[in-house]
Amino acid sequence: MARPFLALVMVAAMVVMPVRGRFVVEKSSVRVLAPEHIRGHHDAAIGNFGVPDYGGTLTGVVLYPDAKATGCAEFPGKFKSKSGRPVILLLDRGECYFALKSWNAQQAGAAAVLIVDSIDEQLLTMDTPEASPDTEYIDKINIPSALVNRAFGESLKKMAEKAEAEGEVVVKLDWRESMPHPDERVEYELWTNSNDECGPRCDEQAAFVRSFRGHAQILERGGYARFTPHYITWYCPEAFKLTRQCQSQCINRGRYCAPDPEQDFGAGYEGKDVVVENLRQLCVHRVANDTGRPWAWWDYAMDYKLRCSMKEKKYSKACAEEVVTSLGLPLDKVLECMGDPEADAENAVLTKEQEDQIGHGSRGDVTILPTLVINDVQYRGKLERTAVLKAVCAGFKEGTEPHVCLSDDIETNECLHRNGGCWRDQATNVTACRDTYRGRVCECPVVNGVQYEGNGYTHCKAVGPGRCALNHGGCWSETRGERTFSACSDNALTGCRCPPGFQGDGHTCEDLDECREKLACTCPTAAARTPGAATSAAAARATRYTYEGRTSASSYMDSEIMAIMSQYMPLDSQNNEHQPLRQHASDA
Repeated sequence: MARPFLALVMVAAMVVMPVRGRFVVEKSSVRVLAPEHIRGHHDAAIGNFGVPDYGGTLTGVVLYPDAKATGCAEFPGKFKSKSGRPVILLLDRGECYFALKSWNAQQAGAAAVLIVDSIDEQLLTMDTPEASPDTEYIDKINIPSALVNRAFGESLKKMAEKAEAEGEVVVKLDWRESMPHPDERVEYELWTNSNDECGPRCDEQAAFVRSFRGHAQILERGGYARFTPHYITWYCPEAFKLTRQCQSQCINRGRYCAPDPEQDFGAGYEGKDVVVENLRQLCVHRVANDTGRPWAWWDYAMDYKLRCSMKEKKYSKACAEEVVTSLGLPLDKVLECMGDPEADAENAVLTKEQEDQIGHGSRGDVTILPTLVINDVQYRGKLERTAVLKAVCAGFKEGTEPHVCLSDDIETNECLHRNGGCWRDQATNVTACRDTYRGRVCECPVVNGVQYEGNGYTHCKAVGPGRCALNHGGCWSETRGERTFSACSDNALTGCRCPPGFQGDGHTCEDLDECREKLACTCPTAAARTPGAATSAAAARATRYTYEGRTSASSYMDSEIMAIMSQYMPLDSQNNEHQPLRQHASDA
């Protein structure tokens, strides 16, 4: 008789608590691109399995199966579109789990699934079935799924059936606005449980903490994200507070409760052990945050699972406290935060948890474990490292994503194909293409501290100090012998100007014939000139006028002065080297 009574107690407790609560359906967008006469935007409810493409889009062709349109049985072959675009498979609701439909579609080559509601109603969230040997496929679903309303779905069916005559039905699935991305910091929270005896759900949470810890700590250490752990608790109705069930499952006289781990009051750990450990982990996070190490919670959560597992019968108060001290956290502060679980009084930490469990704003109630909330929106999809990282990265304002969001696991690698259609300098291989989890962006880069400016698609140019060190700032340059002449000057922050001895627009420069332009002091006679002499002479003059790319102002001024003086007195260049420059007054 114990178990039915336990179920009654826990159901009563759960009914009492979320009186004001509500469930929010998270949505993505479906935009019909073709045929033209049905173009438009429609909402779709994101399924709570598979991998929604948060921050991204998918353009594909809608196909509706000729047979097995519910998707409850395996399809005999692979679906392919005539245009080669990805296939978005349209399936009917009913007869089996939503997740099974997506699994069969994925096996048949679909890139995404749209399931058509069978009745006219508000959109709802497609959830996963309870774990069992028959549902092991759930963790293998890697494509996104969504539910569309009946009217929109029926119109897609009709057009898909006419595709042979009227052309393919092309739609764009869009998750870019499914995750708010207001600024350069993401705030996210995980509603979890310290108990690891609840089967596949608990195993999933433990595996996620273990695999995501590295990413989480990088994000927090860099100040890119703020993470908060949460724990669901219930309370015991007043009429049951003195029962054995409430006394074994609750602390603080029935105010904070958790189900018995083994669902057997006569064996193993009790529900109140779970509540106490939940409270300890909350206080570990608070104390770690106060000491400037909020990321230490991830270390505690993982070490606790390894050293103090309830499933492996290792849990004890002493074991948990040893984990706290091993991480260098002050145990006295953690105990002070926890308070007295036996007191007939409220616990401020757990009361705050119960308040936060109630939905507010755009966020619905937290009623199931695990639940991940990112920027106040409940995450939909499987709790897996890469999928969650992509969703977290979608929460950053575009262009402010940290480097961890550009890992090989989630970046799109669009820059590998034709440089993503962006600008690239062939000489230096500097490119404006940058891969992100959202797709590639074309932005003029910063290279070795030098900023490039331009539209990123057709042109970028280096500007500011140091620009000449990068391929001469995009200006003309030419090497003759051991000397290099450049139209880029470090004294100018922008622009190109041919150096002395050359003429042009700075992007192309050619020898300047100073004899023809009457800019030289001496020139060879006509008889002495030979083809190519002007070029060699100009090169020689340019060598005389430049030294490592800088103009020699003094030599230029000397030649000007000599030209003026030669009009009034003989110079050595006129074969009068023995004539004095000055004469006595008597000689004059």
